[in-house]
Amino acid sequence: MRILITGARGQLGQSLRRALPEDWELIATDSKTLDITNAEAVESMIAGFQPDALVNAAAYTNVDAAEQNAEKAFAINAYGVHHLARSARKHGARMIHFSSDYVFDGRKNTPYSEEDAPQPLNVYGRSKLAGEVLALAANSDTLIIRTAALFSEFGQNFVKTIAAQARAGESISVVDDQVCCPTYAPDVAHAVIAFIRDYPAVRGIAHHTGGEALSWYALAQKVVAAVGASPALVSVRHSTADETPRPAYSVLSSIHSSEHIVATSLERALAASVAEA
Repeated sequence: MRILITGARGQLGQSLRRALPEDWELIATDSKTLDITNAEAVESMIAGFQPDALVNAAAYTNVDAAEQNAEKAFAINAYGVHHLARSARKHGARMIHFSSDYVFDGRKNTPYSEEDAPQPLNVYGRSKLAGEVLALAANSDTLIIRTAALFSEFGQNFVKTIAAQARAGESISVVDDQVCCPTYAPDVAHAVIAFIRDYPAVRGIAHHTGGEALSWYALAQKVVAAVGASPALVSVRHSTADETPRPAYSVLSSIHSSEHIVATSLERALAASVAEA
């Protein structure tokens, strides 16, 4: 099996690289080795390597910065995805792409299914939705995995940031009016491997998140507990009108309960993510 991963230095990319079977051949690219916004570069890479599967983990993920950098967010999250999907179809590669819970507006109070109509609230969400639409338009065999609130031992993420602040004894103020399902990136990586190896015909949109819905404040409390710091460090704040709008409730119905999908408990995932080297 020959696999091409874009965004290989991010959380998902690094999780995938660690989880791939040893006998799979891999090319792992990042923004320096493959600019997915360059259609010619994408075509050259895929034509040269001829992968069996292309896993796009490249993304512009800074929700706040996207408001002032919409062109860049759309270039990476939408048009770059279109280049990848089109070349994957041309060369017969399975295309797997990651999207976000932020394609929804969060006005429901029950988990969003794959059939619910997206209605993003911010530039980031709109760029991710555009990527979904363009990927499926270019390559109807694309599998889009929507996930949420990724964390892991790799790179920078909410969990690691809170852990560092707690260890330093810093006060931590976190919103309690936004609820999602924090997701351990290695679990998503194992799901991708299962889709490639065991479910080659699956296409369209699938949700995959962690199994526990909670607010960012509640998650911060769990992180502080995981590093053995005082829970008094964490205080509640509410979202304000001048902040980038985010969905209040972006819980996704998920495949996490499938017997074929790895589902690490939140406590174990947090412990692994905050463990000091």
